[in-house]
Amino acid sequence: MEEAASSGITRRTALTVAGGVAAGAVIAKAAPAYAATDADAIVVGHGLAGLVATSELVAAGRKVLLLDQEPEASLGGQAFWSFGGLFFVDSVEQRLMGVQDSFDLAWQDWLGTAGFDRGVDDPTGQDHWAAKWARAYVEFAAGEKRSWLAGLGMQWFPAVGWAERGGGLADGHGNSVPRFHVTWGTGPAVMEPFEKKVRAGVAAGKVVFKFRHRVDGLVTTNGAVTGVRGAVLEPSTAARGEPSSRTVTGDFQLNAPIVIVTSGGIGANHDLIRRNWPARLGKAPAAMITGVPAHVDGRMLAISEAAGARIVNPDRMWHYTEGLRNWDPIWPGHGIRILPGPSSMWFDATGRRLSAPDWPGYDTLHTLGTITGSGYDYSWFVATQEIVDKEFALSGSEQNPDLTNKDIWLLLSRIWQTPEPIRKFQQYGADFVKANTLPELVTGMNRVAGSNLIKLESLKAQIEARDREITNNFSKDAQVMGIRNALTYLGDQISRTASAHRILDTAKGPLVAVKLNILTRKTLGGLQTNLQGQVLDAAGKAIPGLYAAGEVAGFGGGGVHGYRSLEGTFLGGCLFSGRQAGRAAAAAL
Repeated sequence: MEEAASSGITRRTALTVAGGVAAGAVIAKAAPAYAATDADAIVVGHGLAGLVATSELVAAGRKVLLLDQEPEASLGGQAFWSFGGLFFVDSVEQRLMGVQDSFDLAWQDWLGTAGFDRGVDDPTGQDHWAAKWARAYVEFAAGEKRSWLAGLGMQWFPAVGWAERGGGLADGHGNSVPRFHVTWGTGPAVMEPFEKKVRAGVAAGKVVFKFRHRVDGLVTTNGAVTGVRGAVLEPSTAARGEPSSRTVTGDFQLNAPIVIVTSGGIGANHDLIRRNWPARLGKAPAAMITGVPAHVDGRMLAISEAAGARIVNPDRMWHYTEGLRNWDPIWPGHGIRILPGPSSMWFDATGRRLSAPDWPGYDTLHTLGTITGSGYDYSWFVATQEIVDKEFALSGSEQNPDLTNKDIWLLLSRIWQTPEPIRKFQQYGADFVKANTLPELVTGMNRVAGSNLIKLESLKAQIEARDREITNNFSKDAQVMGIRNALTYLGDQISRTASAHRILDTAKGPLVAVKLNILTRKTLGGLQTNLQGQVLDAAGKAIPGLYAAGEVAGFGGGGVHGYRSLEGTFLGGCLFSGRQAGRAAAAAL
């Protein structure tokens, strides 16, 4: 049923994907008559996947043109702004925390989460290559991924995070064990080794940056992609993440036997998100905030499709339910996500408590569907200040100066004080309500929402019912059971879970409510690629000369995550698919 629904939105929506063949053989077989080439390869998009692919080409001695419509200040793309979470399996850090993990357990979790159901065994199926990429990626995460990155100088915070705890079944959605490894230095530290490699390539004459070069079309010759054409935009002094000018000062065409598209997803293009929004997630929200800069617009999907590329799984996407309006925005509609621990009570806009598995940190997309199904596009956390202090973290490198700047003293200060970014959001943010009593809290919630949907007696009854379950060390309240489960894990005890306590315990207050907005973020579908990163056409054949990596390719195969993510897998998908495409393209040359 999902496959039928999906197939009806292919060409007209700008997002689709299919099969594959060996890289070198296709290039040799096509043998187009090239115009004079400007480089061995052109990489479109200077985010993490583009930097990785470029570094692999340089390592093989190839000459690369690296293009992006943004100025140099935005080199590294969305990876710079990320929390730096990476998915490893049976890592040193997991074992240090007493976590027993294995490839078999991780693969079980991935399959239960992805739910591949669109022609896995059909070479032309939308999930055929996605499932192959998934298997290869989990093997990578359980194998050389950590040692490869450690060899580049990366390190990880020892307390492994437990994200996406799942829907309650062993073979269903979610991480059975903690796997979210926060990079010491966050997103910039993930980007840095590859930026250094690329800049060394510039110094050696192997890489030429082409900033402010907006690709408007792919050049084809005898059925092969042989270059790109587009517009040169005026120079821009926009700081990283800020919108830049779109004033055109000229045009260009550049030729190369290989083009690798690494242009990212559609997270800032709300129109495209709504056009592809799946019915299974309810009605597309009327109001959303944006988790990525404005240039993450999805343009290269339609441009690649016009050159024959297949887009698959366009209706698969990943948006967060715990978004805050940024009190100090960098890009339009700038939103920040709360990375929650398990203790906050979650209510819909009308004040009805959410039930399993719609708890903080358990099942993002199920909760998204519940919220949109409520008829509103926001929801509420109700917590105590102790929960906020212990359990609230904010996504993004700029919201975690201790981890980003590798400041151990500032990191340790989280033990005895509310982190400064959280304090500022509580002080200046539009979505926080703080009160000493529940009636005052309800009044504040209704003021922030601009309605009178929250009723004091109803909210009080639900909170008191939950509070009665705290008296014993056992409970029938599944969220309370989850809190106690979290407290058995050392990493959660140290930094991510408050002691089990009553919400209305005045000693743990004041009370805090947070209005949660829908936050756009990741594209899970995209250009279909084979395991070499070659882009496929509607018949499942590789398009000579065209490769893709990162979010534009659904992080590999047009949808490596399937319907949902285990988290910590987005940066890793850029790393893995960028490496695969870069190495395959270098070999083909």
